[in-house]
Amino acid sequence: MASGEHEATGEGYERIDQYDPKLLERISGHYGHILKAIGEDPEREGLKKTPERVAKALQYLTHGYDLDPAAILRSAMFTEDYSQMVLVKDIEVYSMCEHHMLPFFGKAHVAYIPQGRIVGLSKIPRVVDAFARRLQVQERLTNEIRDCIQETLQPMGVAVVLECSHLCMQMRGIQKQNSVTTTSAFTGIFLSDHRTREEFIKLVSSRLH
Repeated sequence: MASGEHEATGEGYERIDQYDPKLLERISGHYGHILKAIGEDPEREGLKKTPERVAKALQYLTHGYDLDPAAILRSAMFTEDYSQMVLVKDIEVYSMCEHHMLPFFGKAHVAYIPQGRIVGLSKIPRVVDAFARRLQVQERLTNEIRDCIQETLQPMGVAVVLECSHLCMQMRGIQKQNSVTTTSAFTGIFLSDHRTREEFIKLVSSRLH
């Protein structure tokens, strides 16, 4: 996507507020052909603007490719003498399965134990979103969130749990509407100390806010 189509936020990364017109035209053209291929008439009233709408939606749903998650964290890192668990839970996740390009969605729970540096709390959901807004598999998404926080903040440990529903399972194939997939990834003290890991799981499972 062209850099001229982004707006700088002043926080070390950019947010999409417009669409790349060349990319919009290319994607729209392909979707016109796809509509014909499935037996539709792309010229009928209800579909005339559908290729353009889909092109805009795809640009938004995959705009994470243009974001630097580590830069998001670095934009709000602070020195602080705090060494207890920091947990941000129930972060909304919306992504697209790379196998069928159908959505999967759910919640992310992310914790870290600082080692001299903390990060602005809003940046953790932004990191989750930056990785989620790409073609993904849930397993890789979980690891990418974990690794970015570990490598950038260098805390004593990171814990990530994702709970997602996948439309590729619910709308097609096995068609199990109530299935939820859970993935987890840990580093540092969350791996070596079972009490710390159990505290994280207990906090994630708690409905208290």
